[in-house]
This record gives sequence, C-alpha cells and structure tokens, in this order.
Amino acid sequence: MPAVLSVTQHEYYVSVTTVEFAKEHEAVQIISQIFIDDFEKLIRKRFDSEIVLAVENESEKVSDYMNRYLQTKLLFEINGQKQDFIFLGKRYDEDIVYCYLEIENIKEVKSMNITNNILYDLYEEQENIVRTKINSKNKSFILTQARNKAVLNFN
Repeated sequence: MPAVLSVTQHEYYVSVTTVEFAKEHEAVQIISQIFIDDFEKLIRKRFDSEIVLAVENESEKVSDYMNRYLQTKLLFEINGQKQDFIFLGKRYDEDIVYCYLEIENIKEVKSMNITNNILYDLYEEQENIVRTKINSKNKSFILTQARNKAVLNFN
C-alpha cells in the first residue's frame, strides 16, 4: 500500500513515488502521489493557464498534460536499459492526485536507476520520496534537486 500524503494546506513540497516489480505480471508498477494544487500550478505554468484539476467535467487534456510532464521528469533505467512507462490513469483523493504508471515486459530486475525531477522546476525545496519493493527488498530514498537519482543493484 502506498504511503499517503495528506494535509489541507501544506508548507512543504513533497511527492511520494512507489515502485514495485510485479514478477508475475512481468511489469514494474509505479504510483506517484503529488499534491493537486502543486500539479495544477505546474500544468498551468507549462501547458494551459486555464486548467483546473479535480473538478467535475475536468478537461480531457489533463491526463495528457500529466503524462507528458511525467515522461520528462520520471526516468527509469532497468538492467542498464532506458525504459519508457505507460500512463495508465489517475485518481484524486482529498488533496492528492495518484498517477498510475507501468513499465511492461520486464522479466527480471538486476539493477534499476530512478531519476525523479518532479516539481523541481516549480519549487527548489521540493523533495521526492521514492519507495521501492523489488525482488522482495524494500528501499526508500529522499531525492532532492541536487541528488535526484536512486541507484539499486540486486546482484
């Protein structure tokens, strides 16, 4: 179960990304939790100044904007090969948006590099927590703009 962020008004800038290797599905499953107001501010700045998140009749463009942003800011290298993920969808819960991503056709994970640059272009003090469960091993990292990469080896 992913960690849950929740505060009505937050004075710190953080995201939580959970990465799990689902061997039986030959996939790496990813959930990124980002504060809705921060993501909305970012999308307005980068793509569309009129966009509003988490409302009825939300623009169909929102998922596309989220996907385009995450594709450039969340990077994965597995067993020495760059891997692209599929944006499966999103859901809102209170003040958090959960983005569901998946990397398909992964038979084994010997090593993984995760680069997480989510919201650094908005907040210098942004911290991105990465929690992994790979090959029955749990690891956690706090990534910052100066140290934005987690490196895991399972040899």
